Amino acid sequence: MKAYGKSDTGRVRESNQDAFICGRLSEDALFCVVCDGMGGVNGGNVASSIAVKAISERITDVFRDGLADNSIRNLLETSVAAANIEIYDAAMADPDLRGMGTTVVAAIIVDNHLYIAHVGDSRAYLVKEQGIEQITRDHSIVQAMVEKGQLTQNEARNHPRKHFITRALGVEESVDCDYGELLLDDGQRILICTDGLTNMVEVNDIYEIVRTGDAETVPDRLIHQANMAGGSDNITVVIIA
Repeated sequence: MKAYGKSDTGRVRESNQDAFICGRLSEDALFCVVCDGMGGVNGGNVASSIAVKAISERITDVFRDGLADNSIRNLLETSVAAANIEIYDAAMADPDLRGMGTTVVAAIIVDNHLYIAHVGDSRAYLVKEQGIEQITRDHSIVQAMVEKGQLTQNEARNHPRKHFITRALGVEESVDCDYGELLLDDGQRILICTDGLTNMVEVNDIYEIVRTGDAETVPDRLIHQANMAGGSDNITVVIIA
């Protein structure tokens, strides 16, 4: 499998507070980290950059071919925890950065096995011939309201508090991250993105673009679609195929 990614400022924001990295760990393994920073222009940029650097460095330092499933899970969870501490300490040391934080989706793919950890409302989707399935759960106020039956998915899409997340890296001394594993079938693709895409483009349109396009062109096409819809936020897209 290969990973293709791109990040764009969008049409409204003056700076890009998203950050991402994709890299190959071995002939049969690769990793991706996608972050969406928050906390003002400076804070968001700093938080997402710290997270991408800390997590990717730990993954590349520790990963070895043949690692057991539990070891890969531990690697992802400790990488996220280390990034959280680094962001939190940086915020405590600089009053201008107080309150900064970032979402994260961190994934390792070995052969056809996906290992994924996430915090916040950046998302990962499984795209297959039958449809598209969100495989991360948003850590947001609106998602909690949907799960309690207080909102429908359609109402959630336009809710005024849809940007309020309940978990982020760096806001507190510790953070809980969700973890999951998935076996991929031939032809399936993984999409990892920030909410600058999902708030602008309907999920069915995302599905059509991911399914019908060459993987290498998908990030550009999705970003173009988000910008055509208004581009109100930074947009980051990674496709693994």
